[in-house]
Amino acid sequence: MKTADSNKGKASLALTVVIVEDNATMRLGMEETLRREGHRVLAFSNGPDALARLEREPADIVITDLKMEPLDGLEVLARVKKRWPDCEVILISAYGTVETAVKAMQLGAADFLTKPFSPEELRVRVNKVRQHLQQQQQLRQLADENRLLQDELGAPYREMIGASPAMQEIFRLIERVAREDSTVLIEGESGTGKELVARAIHRRSPRREQPFIRVNCGALNDNLLESELFGHEKGAFTGAIRRKRGRFELADGGTLFLDEIGDVSPTMQVKLLRVLQEQEFERVGGEETIRVNVRIIAATNRNLAELIARGEFREDLYYRLSVIPIKLPPLRERREDIPLLVNHFLERLSRERNRHRPEISSEGMELLQSYTWPGNIRELENVLERLLVISPDKEIAPQLIARQLGGRVNLTDDYRHLPLEEALQAFEKNLLLHALKEAGGVKNRAAKLLGIRTSTLYYKLEKYGLLK
Repeated sequence: MKTADSNKGKASLALTVVIVEDNATMRLGMEETLRREGHRVLAFSNGPDALARLEREPADIVITDLKMEPLDGLEVLARVKKRWPDCEVILISAYGTVETAVKAMQLGAADFLTKPFSPEELRVRVNKVRQHLQQQQQLRQLADENRLLQDELGAPYREMIGASPAMQEIFRLIERVAREDSTVLIEGESGTGKELVARAIHRRSPRREQPFIRVNCGALNDNLLESELFGHEKGAFTGAIRRKRGRFELADGGTLFLDEIGDVSPTMQVKLLRVLQEQEFERVGGEETIRVNVRIIAATNRNLAELIARGEFREDLYYRLSVIPIKLPPLRERREDIPLLVNHFLERLSRERNRHRPEISSEGMELLQSYTWPGNIRELENVLERLLVISPDKEIAPQLIARQLGGRVNLTDDYRHLPLEEALQAFEKNLLLHALKEAGGVKNRAAKLLGIRTSTLYYKLEKYGLLK
């Protein structure tokens, strides 16, 4: 697979394509069509010759006829996928049946074309496979980059996935911050991985052998939070039947992670401020002053600057917490990481359930990347787990993905970075998926929503590989 630049400066993927077709006229026509697209084409009249050439020079795509001697297309398909599993195979036949197509797909065929077909249809199908190969290549590159970055930074980042510039900068910032004892404030929307960042800082710090203690400040009222943080003496309140050490004591020498710090009441803010300033406190109902050596890492999904302006958060506490601020980007601002995250979650979830890892087509991946993900990485993981459980196929259908996203596809996504034809195709695919979702998968209803004939809808679904 070679990457070449066209006259327009657009990066395109030039493929090595092997054609196996015993009809000389058909073979020559396909060869000419694909060469005009910039692909390198090797054409053969029979399966044995093509397989022998593949042994010397692997290809990206094999296009093979079904009815041939001495090897038919299904045998060629089976041998190619066994010997070169990354090579994609398109089967063509004038005798196409549903049973044959299903068998071809079970053997690993990327597509099935019924003769006669136009040069444009061949280009569309090969381009679909080209996009899939390009996606897989990018995914491997991202995985390699992320693996290299993790190897450089060490084990604490194994659960943090991202090769985008934004995440690489986060990794570098964690590395620098971890060596110091300064207080850290991690800001970001829910589901962006704030606790993972806090744990990574702790594990890279000199305190790594000491406790990492977490408190969800937003889940407790003032009385419970005070007791949880500072502990209490026996008899301090009803139900206090014994002395309890608080989280500050338990974290002595280590790190205390104060999650959802923006939800703490003004009264508790005053008490926290004193501990941060003096590194000392008293248990609830106690008189003994306890000194601790604790590093504080706080996190919030709220805008503290707005809370300060409304008088709901103390400015002096904010500056105590925000000695080193870290802002985590939402998933919609690092869409290039989504394929890498999808691959990571599908691998892990499949392994945990001891089942085959399903694939996601380029159309499905585009759909995942076009969604805004208000719940960020946590929502993505939940959606993928749901898809893994309910999908009956080896490839998760785009329609199923659209239904799980509730139709909230970003149809106004910015396609200005694409040439006009590609931008229109990408937008049209999103419209089709959205209409199918709105119609509950009923195609004649989806056609009415789009204002087109049902036959036209079927043509477009077939064109984009959405007809399941």
